[in-house]
Amino acid sequence: MPETDIYRSYNFVIDIQGVTSGYFTEVSGLSISVESIPYREGGGAPAVRKLPGRVDYGDVTLKWGMSESTELWEWLMTTVQGNVERKELSIILMAPDGQQENTRWNLHNAWPTAWRGAPLRGDAQGVAIETLTIAHEGIERA
Repeated sequence: MPETDIYRSYNFVIDIQGVTSGYFTEVSGLSISVESIPYREGGGAPAVRKLPGRVDYGDVTLKWGMSESTELWEWLMTTVQGNVERKELSIILMAPDGQQENTRWNLHNAWPTAWRGAPLRGDAQGVAIETLTIAHEGIERA
Protein backbone atom coordinates (compact mmCIF):
# COMPACT_ATOMS: atom_id res chain seq x y z
CA MET A 1 0.00 0.00 0.00
CA PRO A 2 1.49 3.39 -0.94
CA GLU A 3 2.36 5.77 1.87
CA THR A 4 0.30 8.97 1.93
CA ASP A 5 1.02 12.24 3.68
CA ILE A 6 -1.47 13.37 6.30
CA TYR A 7 -2.61 16.96 5.89
CA ARG A 8 -1.83 19.46 8.61
CA SER A 9 -4.70 21.51 10.02
CA TYR A 10 -2.71 24.69 10.71
CA ASN A 11 -1.86 25.58 7.11
CA PHE A 12 -5.04 27.04 5.59
CA VAL A 13 -6.30 30.09 3.73
CA ILE A 14 -9.80 31.58 3.57
CA ASP A 15 -10.91 33.20 0.32
CA ILE A 16 -14.12 35.23 0.57
CA GLN A 17 -15.46 36.84 -2.58
CA GLY A 18 -14.77 40.58 -2.38
CA VAL A 19 -12.83 40.44 0.92
CA THR A 20 -9.14 41.20 0.55
CA SER A 21 -7.81 40.91 4.09
CA GLY A 22 -8.08 38.78 7.20
CA TYR A 23 -5.64 36.82 9.33
CA PHE A 24 -7.69 33.74 10.11
CA THR A 25 -6.67 31.60 13.06
CA GLU A 26 -9.42 28.98 13.11
CA VAL A 27 -12.22 27.46 11.05
CA SER A 28 -14.77 25.14 12.61
CA GLY A 29 -18.17 23.67 11.85
CA LEU A 30 -17.64 22.27 8.35
CA SER A 31 -20.35 19.63 8.30
CA ILE A 32 -23.12 17.99 6.31
CA SER A 33 -25.94 15.96 7.79
CA VAL A 34 -28.77 14.13 6.06
CA GLU A 35 -31.99 13.72 8.00
CA SER A 36 -32.98 10.10 8.59
CA ILE A 37 -36.74 9.52 8.28
CA PRO A 38 -37.92 6.23 9.82
CA TYR A 39 -40.92 4.41 8.33
CA ARG A 40 -42.46 1.01 8.74
CA GLU A 41 -43.35 -0.97 5.67
CA GLY A 42 -46.78 -2.49 5.39
CA GLY A 43 -47.23 -6.24 5.56
CA GLY A 44 -45.89 -6.68 9.05
CA ALA A 45 -42.20 -6.17 8.26
CA PRO A 46 -40.32 -6.46 11.57
CA ALA A 47 -37.78 -3.72 10.91
CA VAL A 48 -38.16 0.01 10.63
CA ARG A 49 -36.63 1.26 7.40
CA LYS A 50 -35.07 4.67 6.92
CA LEU A 51 -35.32 7.15 4.09
CA PRO A 52 -33.00 10.06 3.43
CA GLY A 53 -34.59 13.44 4.13
CA ARG A 54 -33.43 17.02 4.06
CA VAL A 55 -29.75 17.92 3.85
CA ASP A 56 -28.38 20.39 6.38
CA TYR A 57 -25.09 22.21 5.88
CA GLY A 58 -23.71 23.23 9.26
CA ASP A 59 -22.81 26.83 9.97
CA VAL A 60 -19.09 27.58 9.74
CA THR A 61 -17.30 29.67 12.34
CA LEU A 62 -14.31 31.80 11.36
CA LYS A 63 -11.91 33.34 13.87
CA TRP A 64 -9.41 36.00 12.92
CA GLY A 65 -6.97 38.43 14.43
CA MET A 66 -8.51 41.88 14.74
CA SER A 67 -6.87 44.52 12.53
CA GLU A 68 -7.67 47.84 10.85
CA SER A 69 -9.68 46.03 8.16
CA THR A 70 -13.45 46.38 8.52
CA GLU A 71 -14.46 44.32 5.47
CA LEU A 72 -15.97 41.44 7.47
CA TRP A 73 -17.73 43.88 9.80
CA GLU A 74 -19.22 45.73 6.82
CA TRP A 75 -20.42 42.43 5.32
CA LEU A 76 -22.12 41.61 8.62
CA MET A 77 -23.71 45.07 8.78
CA THR A 78 -25.39 44.57 5.38
CA THR A 79 -27.15 41.55 6.90
CA VAL A 80 -28.06 43.47 10.06
CA GLN A 81 -29.64 46.14 7.84
CA GLY A 82 -31.74 43.51 6.05
CA ASN A 83 -29.72 43.38 2.81
CA VAL A 84 -28.20 39.89 2.87
CA GLU A 85 -25.16 39.83 0.59
CA ARG A 86 -24.42 36.22 -0.31
CA LYS A 87 -20.83 35.41 -1.29
CA GLU A 88 -18.80 32.45 -2.42
CA LEU A 89 -16.32 31.37 0.25
CA SER A 90 -13.45 28.90 -0.05
CA ILE A 91 -11.55 27.19 2.73
CA ILE A 92 -8.24 26.05 1.29
CA LEU A 93 -6.01 23.54 3.06
CA MET A 94 -2.44 24.14 1.89
CA ALA A 95 0.46 21.74 1.44
CA PRO A 96 3.25 21.95 4.06
CA ASP A 97 5.24 24.25 1.75
CA GLY A 98 2.38 26.78 1.92
CA GLN A 99 2.40 27.19 -1.87
CA GLN A 100 0.18 24.41 -3.22
CA GLU A 101 -3.38 23.42 -2.37
CA ASN A 102 -4.06 20.05 -0.81
CA THR A 103 -7.83 20.43 -0.88
CA ARG A 104 -10.51 23.12 -1.04
CA TRP A 105 -14.05 23.37 0.26
CA ASN A 106 -16.24 25.85 -1.61
CA LEU A 107 -19.22 27.18 0.35
CA HIS A 108 -22.03 28.52 -1.81
CA ASN A 109 -24.29 31.48 -1.06
CA ALA A 110 -22.58 32.20 2.26
CA TRP A 111 -23.66 35.05 4.53
CA PRO A 112 -22.88 36.10 8.12
CA THR A 113 -25.35 35.20 10.85
CA ALA A 114 -23.50 36.07 14.06
CA TRP A 115 -20.48 37.99 15.31
CA ARG A 116 -18.64 37.85 18.61
CA GLY A 117 -16.15 40.52 19.57
CA ALA A 118 -12.70 39.82 20.90
CA PRO A 119 -12.49 39.26 24.66
CA LEU A 120 -10.45 42.11 26.12
CA ARG A 121 -8.40 41.60 29.30
CA GLY A 122 -5.97 43.97 30.89
CA ASP A 123 -3.65 41.15 32.00
CA ALA A 124 -3.57 39.29 28.65
CA GLN A 125 -0.82 39.39 26.05
CA GLY A 126 -2.48 37.49 23.19
CA VAL A 127 -4.03 38.60 19.91
CA ALA A 128 -7.56 40.05 19.91
CA ILE A 129 -9.64 37.38 18.12
CA GLU A 130 -13.05 38.10 16.57
CA THR A 131 -15.54 35.40 15.57
CA LEU A 132 -17.99 35.33 12.65
CA THR A 133 -20.57 32.60 12.05
CA ILE A 134 -21.43 31.92 8.41
CA ALA A 135 -24.53 30.17 7.03
CA HIS A 136 -24.37 28.71 3.53
CA GLU A 137 -26.34 26.57 1.11
CA GLY A 138 -23.87 23.91 0.09
CA ILE A 139 -20.33 22.55 0.24
CA GLU A 140 -18.32 21.35 -2.73
CA ARG A 141 -14.95 19.68 -2.23
CA ALA A 142 -12.51 20.44 -5.01
